[in-house]
Amino acid sequence: MQQRLPSLIERPIAFAHRGARAHAPENTLEAFSLALVLGASGLESDVWLTAEGIPVLDHDGVVRIGRRRRPIVECRREDLPPHVPELADLLRECPGEYHLSIDLQHPEAGLAVIELVRAVRPQVLPRLWLCHRDVAVLTELRRHDASVHLVNSVRLGRIKEGPERRAAALAAAAIDAVNLHHLDWNGGLATLFHRFERFAFGWDVQFDYQLRPALRMGLDGVFSDNVDTMVDAFKVELGAIPTEL
Repeated sequence: MQQRLPSLIERPIAFAHRGARAHAPENTLEAFSLALVLGASGLESDVWLTAEGIPVLDHDGVVRIGRRRRPIVECRREDLPPHVPELADLLRECPGEYHLSIDLQHPEAGLAVIELVRAVRPQVLPRLWLCHRDVAVLTELRRHDASVHLVNSVRLGRIKEGPERRAAALAAAAIDAVNLHHLDWNGGLATLFHRFERFAFGWDVQFDYQLRPALRMGLDGVFSDNVDTMVDAFKVELGAIPTEL
């Protein structure tokens, strides 16, 4: 059996992707609540801003209203289907010490999310992870707030300068983590990012045969639809599900 490489987080974060997506309708309060009941130590969702700037949780950013499909950015909150929750709803109705990963679908959404979390539930700020593919967007966001965690979500093949230069650039810009597809990771690559003291996250980690190797290579967090399978893999590899850094 492969020896587990060290992670920067003593016990990595088990993120429920879009809530307990394999067990309940994705990005609903039901899915988020169920994910925590099943043992996830983190929740993940995409954030879009409505026409009046309210952060709401949805994956595609397009909703059906009557016979039409409309972008959320063109809709007022009152026009959205009832299953689309506000980020504020999640913060109020899902208590606990979990981590919260937010995939920003607007460059300007970062500040809106930070301001909302600070107003509604400020104790979440140290466990808030804001993700975006563009390093420049994250760098600008860091200039506005020094407290939250920032995550560069990307595929390895899109890092044209190579992973070592990307790790150095993230460290220089105080961007905390990189989030790659699980197929991009290996133990050496995780160790490289750890050398620059950047957290290493893996997404689309769905099955036991993917989850357990991901943990053994030292990833600091994984994102999975299958919360029960993820929790079981954590128990086998680590003994428990973490709730804090």
